[in-house]
Amino acid sequence: MQECRIVYFDKPGPENTEVTLRLARERASELGIKTFVVATSKGETGARAADYLKGFRVVVVTHAAGFYHPDEHDLIPDNRQKIEAAGGIILTSLHSFAGLGRAVRLKFSTFSTEEIIPNVLKVFGSGTKVAIEVAMMAADAGLVRTDEEVVAVAGTNHGADTALVLAPVNTQRFFNLRVREILCKPR
Repeated sequence: MQECRIVYFDKPGPENTEVTLRLARERASELGIKTFVVATSKGETGARAADYLKGFRVVVVTHAAGFYHPDEHDLIPDNRQKIEAAGGIILTSLHSFAGLGRAVRLKFSTFSTEEIIPNVLKVFGSGTKVAIEVAMMAADAGLVRTDEEVVAVAGTNHGADTALVLAPVNTQRFFNLRVREILCKPR
């Protein structure tokens, strides 16, 4: 049996980023985890994480071009440079829980399995859903191993407010994914 501390933030948001990164780094050090997967859109959280987590392998995951507007990338070039200069690895990828399922919803006003699962995960918070998703995206890209635990960091809209220790899987093996620990999340 283990007793571990979980930090619950009073409210979600970017004001929790520094504490989230500190808690994640401390627990990764205790567990001997060497890899972080960090969600980012424009790159601010990714740049902060890559800098703060120097000495660890940091995979920064951003979404595919066209997420908000056709043909546009949301990762700001200056943030891309900061992430890379700090040694971070950038993955730009389609969301594991999106793709064709989102196309079906937008075209036919109905939901598919690809969109039901993430909505269920949001019961635990948006950051929990995103942390799980970016870990699978990184596994699908071959940037994290599925036989090693990682710390996945994500947030609610902006910044970071959720950190999980998990055993990632490739998306097609979603039901084998295991969240080992919740380090922090909004209450």
